[in-house]
Order: sequence, then C-alpha cells, then structure tokens
Amino acid sequence: MSSMLQEIVGFIVSTSGWVLVSSTLPTDYWKVSSLDGTVITTATYWSNLWKACVTDSTGVSNCKDFPSLLALDGFIQACRGLMIAAICLGFFGSIFALVGMKCTKIGGTDKVKANIACFAGVNFILSGLCSLSACSLYAHRITSEFFDPMYIAQKYELGAALFIGWAGSVLCIIGGSVLCFSIADSCSKSRSQVKYIYRGAPSHSHISSHPRGQATSVNQRLPPDYSSPPGSQHFDKNAYV
Repeated sequence: MSSMLQEIVGFIVSTSGWVLVSSTLPTDYWKVSSLDGTVITTATYWSNLWKACVTDSTGVSNCKDFPSLLALDGFIQACRGLMIAAICLGFFGSIFALVGMKCTKIGGTDKVKANIACFAGVNFILSGLCSLSACSLYAHRITSEFFDPMYIAQKYELGAALFIGWAGSVLCIIGGSVLCFSIADSCSKSRSQVKYIYRGAPSHSHISSHPRGQATSVNQRLPPDYSSPPGSQHFDKNAYV
C-alpha cells in the first residue's frame, strides 16, 4: 500500500473517530436507570456529564444541571477534562493531517510533510486514549455501584454514549497508527531512491594546451625514451643499420 493511500485511509478513519468522540460529550444517555425486576416502567432516570434527568411515561423530561464544578464528584470532573482534551487533540490532529498529507499542496517538502503527518497521528492516538480513559472510568463507576450489595441508591446501567465513545476512541487510535506508519513507508522510499541514483562515469577529457589554429595529430608518435642505457636498445627487424 502506498504512503499516500495510507495517509488518506488514516485521515478518514481518525477523523470519523474524532467526530464520534465529539458527539459523545453532549450526548444525554451516559448512564440510564436499571430496569431489572420492574414490570411497568413509569420513569427513566438518566444522566451525563452535565445534568441528571428523569423522563416519565408520557415522554416529559425534567432535568437538573449540576450546580457547581467544584461540588461534583471527582470522576465526573476527570471525565470532563479527558473528553475536552480528546476533542482538542483530535481537532489539531485533523489540521496537521491536512497539511502533512501528500495529496495536499502545502507543508513543504515530502520529508517535512511526512513528519507533520506523523505528528497528526500522535495527536489522534492521544485523543483516542483520552476518550477511552474517560468512558472506561465512567463505566467502571457505574458497574462498581451496580454490583455493590451495600449500595442502596438508584442503580444505573451503561448508556449509549459510552459505546459511541469507545467506538470513536478505537477509530482514532487505529487511524492515528496508520498515519504514524505512513512515515516509515516514506522514509524507506526516499532511502531506496538515494541508494539507486545513477552516477555517470567521470569524464577524462583533456583540454589541449595548444593555441587556437594549431591542430595536433591524433596518431602523433611519442618521443623516444632516452632514459634506458645505450646498450639495452632493441631494434625492429626492419630497422636499417
């Protein structure tokens, strides 16, 4: 798979996950009241990170916003911070991915664009981890209260928002990983191109030192070698004595 196709697939998957994570934050049903042992449901209690509501059998909902940030439970404050961080990281990741993809005309050279795309993948992975941690922390609180025999208050079950958040987190992590792996393909291609660059044979042409207008013969005979002693001269068989 080419690096450009990897970047496009990673961008689509991670952006889809970021959209799901962003839609999870304002979703109502983070937890819903348990229906175990009930015959007729007259009211449904549900809650999210911002308010707690009750819906009667006629469909009318009465909600109460959480009064103060400092008066909230610690796990709700942590979930809020993690979800907001996940949305911000996903936003910056999508911007960096658009700049770093090879199909765009901005970002500089291919090497710089590959680094930017890898940085975008890291942002998407962190966004998925933050959202996954928030949803898992909220779900752990719900399940611990549900299976606690000493807990006598209203028990809740996992809401639809948690499953949407988990799906978005997984998509963000997968898409970010694909964007990070695309830089390895780009680096391997660049190294192969550098390795197999054709290097032409060096030129051995000599510039003649004769002035213009004086041609020299190609078959010009070399001057005799007088460095050897006189007695060691060898003559051809056609030489005249």
